[in-house]
Amino acid sequence: MGKPEFYVSLRTFAQPDNKKSIIQLANTIIPYLFIFALMCWLLKNEYPYWLVFLLAIINAGFLIRSFIIFHDCTHRSFLKSRTLCKIIGHFCGLFTFTPFHEWQYAHKVHHATSSNLDKRGLGAIWIMTVNEYYSSSKSIKFWYRLYRNPVFLFIVAPVFEFILIQRIPRKFKWNKEIFSHIITTGMMIIIIILARITIGIKIFLFVQLPIICIGGSAGIFLFYTQHQFPNSYWSRDNEWDPFKASMDGASFYKLPGLLRWFTGSIGYHHVHHLHPAIPNYNLKKCYDEVTDIQKATPLTITAAFRNMSLKLYDEESTELVTYKKAKELVKKKGEKLSL
Repeated sequence: MGKPEFYVSLRTFAQPDNKKSIIQLANTIIPYLFIFALMCWLLKNEYPYWLVFLLAIINAGFLIRSFIIFHDCTHRSFLKSRTLCKIIGHFCGLFTFTPFHEWQYAHKVHHATSSNLDKRGLGAIWIMTVNEYYSSSKSIKFWYRLYRNPVFLFIVAPVFEFILIQRIPRKFKWNKEIFSHIITTGMMIIIIILARITIGIKIFLFVQLPIICIGGSAGIFLFYTQHQFPNSYWSRDNEWDPFKASMDGASFYKLPGLLRWFTGSIGYHHVHHLHPAIPNYNLKKCYDEVTDIQKATPLTITAAFRNMSLKLYDEESTELVTYKKAKELVKKKGEKLSL
């Protein structure tokens, strides 16, 4: 399938600016480390924990921002040097408990299969079609409902994902993915040992856990919102269009300025999918200057929370639906077949 005419204009924005990247790295990592140290100091000096927790919420924002830098490094779009992208990527991966090369591979698969109903799986949130769900066993339905429950998906799952699951290699084969696991998990162990010697494990956990849990929950919610919304594009492989998947299968999540800053403008997700080589600090500029990509309907914060009720994809109506709506569709279909 050919590229749209406006695609060539996107290349202008797909140029890393080392100065901007270094400034972004500094205004993300330095505040994160400062607040982390302040939280430890407050606990050490027996200040009330609610104050520490408030700082954890703020630091979770800087954690998300560091993940966006990590994300750009996996696309080799953050700095001009690929080697530096790997180094910074591994460094930021340590903050986010994420092995660089393994996540890079899974995310590459995500970009290559986004909105493709025949290639769901790696690097994506589990979604079933209405027909698949109603033809599944009771146990599959149970696990699917549990997985798609907001409490599990946005609170429980992030803890397991970032703390436990990402400690297990996808394949136990010596390659760069295993190497990134060794680097990330090995450095985490060293940090824990140093924390035990200096501030103590209790203080370290009371500081680190709320940051990673809040940041992880917000991150999963962002990812969910970027691909699961009303009228989002889904297609079978034989008709799948990568550019339609980018424009109509990835959202434009319109966030207030401060939240946009903390999330590295990743709300312009359709722009990112159109050209993953565009660094995060150029996404808004690209959107503002290329009129053809301004056709995407903005998704608000309120609408994003409402979208959590959408659970299944109906191939006949080509829309995401609630369990209630899916049940009505199946009932209508059954009535038609009985006539």
